[in-house]
Amino acid sequence: MSNIAGITNVALTNQAMVQLQERSPSLPGLGVLHGHSGVGKSFAASYVANAHRAFYVQCKSTWTRKKFLEAILREMGIMPAKNLADMNEQACEELMQSGRPLIIDEADWLADSKSHVMLAMDLYEGSQAAILLIGEERLPAKLAKFEKIHNRILKWVPAQPCQMRDVLQLTEIYARDIQIDEQLLLNLLDATKGVTRRVCVNLENIRNWAADNGTNRVTLANFDEPLFTGQAPRGRNV
Repeated sequence: MSNIAGITNVALTNQAMVQLQERSPSLPGLGVLHGHSGVGKSFAASYVANAHRAFYVQCKSTWTRKKFLEAILREMGIMPAKNLADMNEQACEELMQSGRPLIIDEADWLADSKSHVMLAMDLYEGSQAAILLIGEERLPAKLAKFEKIHNRILKWVPAQPCQMRDVLQLTEIYARDIQIDEQLLLNLLDATKGVTRRVCVNLENIRNWAADNGTNRVTLANFDEPLFTGQAPRGRNV
Protein backbone atom coordinates (compact mmCIF):
# COMPACT_ATOMS: atom_id res chain seq x y z
CA MET A 1 0.00 0.00 0.00
CA SER A 2 2.95 2.33 0.61
CA ASN A 3 3.88 2.15 -3.08
CA ILE A 4 0.35 3.17 -4.05
CA ALA A 5 0.19 5.93 -1.45
CA GLY A 6 3.26 7.65 -2.88
CA ILE A 7 1.99 7.88 -6.46
CA THR A 8 1.47 11.56 -7.31
CA ASN A 9 -2.28 11.57 -8.01
CA VAL A 10 -3.00 9.24 -5.10
CA ALA A 11 -1.08 11.55 -2.76
CA LEU A 12 -2.81 14.67 -4.12
CA THR A 13 -6.25 13.09 -3.79
CA ASN A 14 -5.53 11.85 -0.30
CA GLN A 15 -4.33 15.31 0.78
CA ALA A 16 -7.53 16.82 -0.62
CA MET A 17 -9.69 14.36 1.29
CA VAL A 18 -7.83 15.06 4.53
CA GLN A 19 -8.33 18.80 3.99
CA LEU A 20 -12.06 18.32 3.32
CA GLN A 21 -12.55 16.23 6.44
CA GLU A 22 -10.47 18.41 8.75
CA ARG A 23 -11.80 21.76 7.50
CA SER A 24 -13.15 24.43 9.79
CA PRO A 25 -16.96 24.24 10.20
CA SER A 26 -17.22 27.60 8.46
CA LEU A 27 -15.58 26.30 5.26
CA PRO A 28 -17.26 24.45 2.38
CA GLY A 29 -16.75 20.71 2.06
CA LEU A 30 -16.75 19.88 -1.65
CA GLY A 31 -13.63 18.88 -3.59
CA VAL A 32 -13.04 18.24 -7.29
CA LEU A 33 -10.43 15.95 -8.84
CA HIS A 34 -10.28 16.57 -12.58
CA GLY A 35 -8.10 15.58 -15.50
CA HIS A 36 -7.75 13.71 -18.79
CA SER A 37 -8.82 10.11 -19.13
CA GLY A 38 -6.23 7.55 -18.12
CA VAL A 39 -4.16 9.64 -15.70
CA GLY A 40 -5.20 7.54 -12.71
CA LYS A 41 -8.12 9.43 -11.14
CA SER A 42 -10.21 6.34 -10.40
CA PHE A 43 -7.07 4.51 -9.25
CA ALA A 44 -6.49 7.33 -6.76
CA ALA A 45 -10.15 7.39 -5.76
CA SER A 46 -10.11 3.67 -4.99
CA TYR A 47 -7.14 4.07 -2.64
CA VAL A 48 -8.61 7.13 -0.93
CA ALA A 49 -12.01 5.47 -0.55
CA ASN A 50 -10.40 2.55 1.25
CA ALA A 51 -8.11 4.75 3.34
CA HIS A 52 -10.93 6.99 4.55
CA ARG A 53 -13.82 4.49 4.52
CA ALA A 54 -15.59 6.69 2.00
CA PHE A 55 -18.82 5.74 0.32
CA TYR A 56 -17.99 5.41 -3.40
CA VAL A 57 -20.25 5.54 -6.45
CA GLN A 58 -19.40 5.74 -10.14
CA CYS A 59 -22.02 7.49 -12.26
CA LYS A 60 -23.27 5.91 -15.48
CA SER A 61 -24.40 7.79 -18.58
CA THR A 62 -27.79 6.03 -18.55
CA TRP A 63 -28.64 6.91 -14.96
CA THR A 64 -31.67 8.86 -13.84
CA ARG A 65 -31.71 10.94 -10.66
CA LYS A 66 -33.49 8.10 -8.90
CA LYS A 67 -30.84 5.60 -10.02
CA PHE A 68 -28.09 7.88 -8.70
CA LEU A 69 -29.59 8.07 -5.21
CA GLU A 70 -30.38 4.36 -5.23
CA ALA A 71 -26.72 3.60 -6.01
CA ILE A 72 -25.55 5.74 -3.09
CA LEU A 73 -28.00 4.06 -0.71
CA ARG A 74 -26.97 0.59 -1.89
CA GLU A 75 -23.36 1.54 -1.20
CA MET A 76 -24.51 2.56 2.28
CA GLY A 77 -26.37 -0.72 2.77
CA ILE A 78 -29.72 1.07 3.04
CA MET A 79 -32.99 0.02 1.40
CA PRO A 80 -34.03 3.00 -0.77
CA ALA A 81 -37.29 4.79 -0.06
CA LYS A 82 -39.83 5.16 -2.85
CA ASN A 83 -39.34 8.84 -3.75
CA LEU A 84 -36.38 11.16 -4.35
CA ALA A 85 -36.97 13.41 -1.35
CA ASP A 86 -37.03 10.52 1.10
CA MET A 87 -33.98 8.89 -0.53
CA ASN A 88 -32.05 12.14 -0.22
CA GLU A 89 -32.95 12.34 3.48
CA GLN A 90 -31.84 8.74 3.98
CA ALA A 91 -28.45 9.43 2.40
CA CYS A 92 -27.96 12.70 4.28
CA GLU A 93 -28.80 11.05 7.60
CA GLU A 94 -26.29 8.25 6.99
CA LEU A 95 -23.56 10.71 6.01
CA MET A 96 -24.18 12.75 9.17
CA GLN A 97 -24.37 9.79 11.55
CA SER A 98 -21.44 7.85 10.10
CA GLY A 99 -19.14 10.84 9.57
CA ARG A 100 -17.89 9.09 6.43
CA PRO A 101 -17.09 11.02 3.22
CA LEU A 102 -18.66 10.43 -0.19
CA ILE A 103 -16.75 10.04 -3.46
CA ILE A 104 -18.69 10.51 -6.71
CA ASP A 105 -16.72 9.29 -9.73
CA GLU A 106 -17.58 10.14 -13.35
CA ALA A 107 -19.22 13.26 -11.95
CA ASP A 108 -19.45 14.84 -15.41
CA TRP A 109 -22.88 13.18 -15.45
CA LEU A 110 -23.87 15.44 -12.58
CA ALA A 111 -22.46 18.57 -14.19
CA ASP A 112 -24.27 18.01 -17.49
CA SER A 113 -27.63 18.97 -15.99
CA LYS A 114 -28.84 21.39 -13.33
CA SER A 115 -31.33 18.83 -12.06
CA HIS A 116 -28.48 16.35 -11.68
CA VAL A 117 -25.91 18.64 -10.10
CA MET A 118 -28.42 19.84 -7.53
CA LEU A 119 -28.54 16.28 -6.20
CA ALA A 120 -24.93 16.69 -5.06
CA MET A 121 -25.81 20.11 -3.68
CA ASP A 122 -28.72 18.65 -1.69
CA LEU A 123 -26.53 15.85 -0.30
CA TYR A 124 -23.91 18.33 0.84
CA GLU A 125 -26.35 20.86 2.32
CA GLY A 126 -28.26 18.13 4.09
CA SER A 127 -25.21 16.49 5.67
CA GLN A 128 -22.22 18.89 5.56
CA ALA A 129 -20.19 15.79 4.71
CA ALA A 130 -16.91 15.84 2.81
CA ILE A 131 -17.82 15.08 -0.82
CA LEU A 132 -15.25 14.56 -3.58
CA LEU A 133 -16.34 14.83 -7.21
CA ILE A 134 -14.15 13.18 -9.85
CA GLY A 135 -14.36 13.84 -13.58
CA GLU A 136 -12.71 14.78 -16.83
CA GLU A 137 -10.69 17.91 -17.55
CA ARG A 138 -13.77 19.99 -18.42
CA LEU A 139 -15.53 19.30 -15.12
CA PRO A 140 -14.46 22.62 -13.50
CA ALA A 141 -15.82 24.60 -16.46
CA LYS A 142 -19.09 22.67 -16.30
CA LEU A 143 -19.48 23.27 -12.58
CA ALA A 144 -18.73 26.98 -13.01
CA LYS A 145 -22.16 27.30 -14.68
CA PHE A 146 -23.83 26.46 -11.36
CA GLU A 147 -22.89 29.17 -8.88
CA LYS A 148 -24.49 27.54 -5.85
CA ILE A 149 -22.35 24.44 -6.02
CA HIS A 150 -19.28 26.19 -7.47
CA ASN A 151 -19.14 28.44 -4.39
CA ARG A 152 -18.99 25.39 -2.15
CA ILE A 153 -15.83 23.93 -3.66
CA LEU A 154 -13.01 24.01 -1.11
CA LYS A 155 -10.35 22.16 -3.10
CA TRP A 156 -9.64 21.84 -6.84
CA VAL A 157 -7.20 19.02 -7.64
CA PRO A 158 -5.88 18.86 -11.22
CA ALA A 159 -4.65 15.31 -11.87
CA GLN A 160 -1.03 15.16 -13.02
CA PRO A 161 0.66 13.05 -15.70
CA CYS A 162 2.93 10.27 -14.46
CA GLN A 163 6.42 11.28 -13.42
CA MET A 164 9.46 9.02 -13.36
CA ARG A 165 9.10 8.38 -9.64
CA ASP A 166 5.52 7.25 -10.30
CA VAL A 167 6.73 4.83 -12.98
CA LEU A 168 9.22 3.35 -10.51
CA GLN A 169 6.48 2.87 -7.92
CA LEU A 170 4.10 1.37 -10.48
CA THR A 171 6.88 -1.02 -11.48
CA GLU A 172 6.82 -2.38 -7.92
CA ILE A 173 3.11 -3.09 -8.37
CA TYR A 174 2.85 -4.32 -11.97
CA ALA A 175 6.32 -5.76 -12.60
CA ARG A 176 7.43 -6.92 -9.18
CA ASP A 177 10.65 -8.95 -9.15
CA ILE A 178 11.54 -7.79 -12.67
CA GLN A 179 14.58 -5.55 -13.08
CA ILE A 180 13.90 -3.03 -15.85
CA ASP A 181 16.65 -0.71 -17.05
CA GLU A 182 16.06 2.94 -16.30
CA GLN A 183 16.44 4.00 -19.93
CA LEU A 184 13.68 1.62 -20.98
CA LEU A 185 11.44 3.10 -18.29
CA LEU A 186 12.30 6.62 -19.51
CA ASN A 187 11.39 5.57 -23.06
CA LEU A 188 8.15 4.09 -21.72
CA LEU A 189 7.27 7.33 -19.92
CA ASP A 190 7.93 9.34 -23.07
CA ALA A 191 5.98 6.98 -25.33
CA THR A 192 2.92 7.05 -23.06
CA LYS A 193 3.07 10.82 -22.49
CA GLY A 194 2.65 10.15 -18.79
CA VAL A 195 -0.78 8.50 -19.10
CA THR A 196 -0.95 6.22 -16.08
CA ARG A 197 -3.16 3.57 -17.67
CA ARG A 198 -0.76 3.17 -20.60
CA VAL A 199 2.22 3.02 -18.25
CA CYS A 200 0.53 0.15 -16.39
CA VAL A 201 -0.28 -1.68 -19.63
CA ASN A 202 3.37 -1.46 -20.71
CA LEU A 203 4.65 -2.69 -17.36
CA GLU A 204 2.26 -5.64 -17.52
CA ASN A 205 3.44 -6.38 -21.08
CA ILE A 206 7.06 -6.24 -19.98
CA ARG A 207 6.38 -8.58 -17.07
CA ASN A 208 4.67 -11.07 -19.38
CA TRP A 209 7.51 -10.78 -21.92
CA ALA A 210 10.07 -11.48 -19.20
CA ALA A 211 8.14 -14.55 -18.03
CA ASP A 212 7.82 -15.86 -21.62
CA ASN A 213 11.55 -15.37 -22.20
CA GLY A 214 12.70 -16.77 -18.88
CA THR A 215 14.46 -13.65 -17.62
CA ASN A 216 14.07 -11.24 -14.73
CA ARG A 217 16.17 -8.51 -16.38
CA VAL A 218 14.73 -6.41 -19.21
CA THR A 219 16.91 -3.95 -21.11
CA LEU A 220 16.87 -1.98 -24.33
CA ALA A 221 19.18 -4.61 -25.75
CA ASN A 222 16.96 -7.64 -25.14
CA PHE A 223 13.44 -6.19 -25.20
CA ASP A 224 12.31 -6.16 -28.82
CA GLU A 225 8.59 -5.44 -28.45
CA PRO A 226 6.98 -2.09 -29.37
CA LEU A 227 5.79 0.02 -26.47
CA PHE A 228 2.05 0.50 -26.13
CA THR A 229 1.12 4.12 -26.87
CA GLY A 230 -2.65 3.80 -27.16
CA GLN A 231 -2.55 4.12 -30.93
CA ALA A 232 -4.14 1.33 -32.95
CA PRO A 233 -1.64 -0.46 -35.21
CA ARG A 234 -1.70 0.59 -38.85
CA GLY A 235 -3.11 -1.84 -41.36
CA ARG A 236 -0.90 -3.30 -44.02
CA ASN A 237 -0.78 -1.58 -47.37
CA VAL A 238 -2.48 -3.64 -50.02
